[in-house]
Amino acid sequence: MKASILDLRRRMGDVLKALQRNEEVTLLRRGKIIAVMRPAGEPPGAKRVAAHPAFGMWAGRSDLADVNAAIGKLRRGRFDDL
Repeated sequence: MKASILDLRRRMGDVLKALQRNEEVTLLRRGKIIAVMRPAGEPPGAKRVAAHPAFGMWAGRSDLADVNAAIGKLRRGRFDDL
């Protein structure tokens, strides 16, 4: 489906229905393509966050077991140790 900015403003329901039918919606401004909207879902080749090598790299740190204490330590003033 092709829709102008005016169509997007005035006929948003039709645009949403097209997206629910798994259609791509091409947005036009003065006849030129400015965006392509696709239905929600995982794009091909998408990976889960848990699959990233950095996920869970601090899971075994004992100093971060108490989150409130760790945040309090980060936020304390500069001169608290004097």
